[in-house]
Amino acid sequence: MGRYVTRRLLQALPLLFLLSIFMFTLIHLLPGGPEEVLYNPNLDEAGRQALRASLGLDDPIPIQYLKWLVSALHGNFGYSFFTNQTVSSVILDHFPSTLELFSLALLLALIIAITLGTLSATRQGKLTDYLVTTLTYVGISLPIFLLGLLMQEVFSRWLGWLPPSGSTTAGYTYDFFNGLLDHLIHLILPMTVLALTFTARWSRYMRSSMLEVTRQDYIRTARAKGLPPIPLLRRHALRNAVIPLITVVAIDFGSVAGGAAITESVFAWPGMGRLFLDSAEHRDYPVLLAILILSAVFVVLFNLLADILYAVMDPRIRYA
Repeated sequence: MGRYVTRRLLQALPLLFLLSIFMFTLIHLLPGGPEEVLYNPNLDEAGRQALRASLGLDDPIPIQYLKWLVSALHGNFGYSFFTNQTVSSVILDHFPSTLELFSLALLLALIIAITLGTLSATRQGKLTDYLVTTLTYVGISLPIFLLGLLMQEVFSRWLGWLPPSGSTTAGYTYDFFNGLLDHLIHLILPMTVLALTFTARWSRYMRSSMLEVTRQDYIRTARAKGLPPIPLLRRHALRNAVIPLITVVAIDFGSVAGGAAITESVFAWPGMGRLFLDSAEHRDYPVLLAILILSAVFVVLFNLLADILYAVMDPRIRYA
């Protein structure tokens, strides 16, 4: 397993290198540079050229890329055009919020998807199955921003149970416990919206996989031997049925990250997704590139984790 992980990581290096070239070029092809978005739009041509030179944008794109690559390999991703802070400090300010939202939403989505998918499969053709199927189709058809707005309208405006946006209540000073509680209350809506968006799709995969596994000969044999339904599902069916779901979740990693960006914008959550959209609006090239590279690294690592989980869930799978 160790050799396999090392080989996969080494194979990812040229992929990340090619992605960095593509992303760097794409970002610099965005219409309107930072000198037009961030600074005085009435600057004359000489002023714009001087400003681009001060930002290091006057060189040809290949030269700019090589300079960036050398600095990035030394851990220096440059300075934000917008805040003039180091890119690393800007990322570190927002990354924990996204990691918190993403991790908890992913965990909640998996728990609900596995539960609903298993319940729907074991109650195939009955009212429970039809009800779960209807709810999942509704969830699949709703765009994430619309679901977020509906949740805000219902739980914040109509019922007044939860705050509509932000990560803390502004203007109030709390001790540690009450501050943590206030933060968790603000987390409920964005976490739930992000989780429900992917629960609907993943539960359908789980249902299909569970139906296929429960029709296998070894399941019928275990049932014929008198093994109770709950241990049968938990020990024999669930471990194998969840393997296709792991694949789907790994493939959907980019979609979940994109959904997190939209969710953070709807709920004003101070994470990487909101930072990405703000940086794109401001043409903050260094921050944009750092976020994209970081996302690519996490996609590679998440797919590697999925491969490792295959072997954990199914002992028959071995990697050389």
